[in-house]
This record gives sequence, structure tokens and C-alpha cells, in this order.
Amino acid sequence: MPWPLVNVILALAMAYLLLRMGAMILGSFARPVPAPPDPGELRKVRLTYRCSICSTEVRMTMANDEVPEPPRHCQEDMELVTPVDDI
Repeated sequence: MPWPLVNVILALAMAYLLLRMGAMILGSFARPVPAPPDPGELRKVRLTYRCSICSTEVRMTMANDEVPEPPRHCQEDMELVTPVDDI
């Protein structure tokens, strides 16, 4: 006799947990995009990177560092192609 009641209570608890978790995930998408940094924080650069796996090239024109970390492509860091004298 008590098993159907336990099953119903357990099902209601699981439904509540799934509903709360889904609401939290959807709520995380509704957060506003952070404000862009002040114009003085970014500097103009002219760096070219190449992926060693697929040979995709990327040119970076703005960065927050003089020599920023290389972007990632194909799950690996890209190689800096720009000559050192041009940095």
C-alpha cells in the first residue's frame, strides 16, 4: 500500500528539481552582456596567427596587451606568424 504514495512523492520531488534546474539554466542566458572596456584599454596591434593543424590564419587588430596570448583553434594554440620586428 505505501509504495504508490512513495513513488508519487519521489516523482514530484524529481519534477521539482528538474524544473528548478531548467529555470536556473534559462536564467543564466538572460544575464546582460558585460559593458565593453573603456576605449583607452585596448590598443591597436597587427598580429597574424596560423593554426598548425588546419592552416587557418587570423589577424588580430585590437588587444589589451602588447603581445596577447594566442587564440585557440582546433583545440591548440595558434602560432604567431608576424615577424618579431613588426611587433
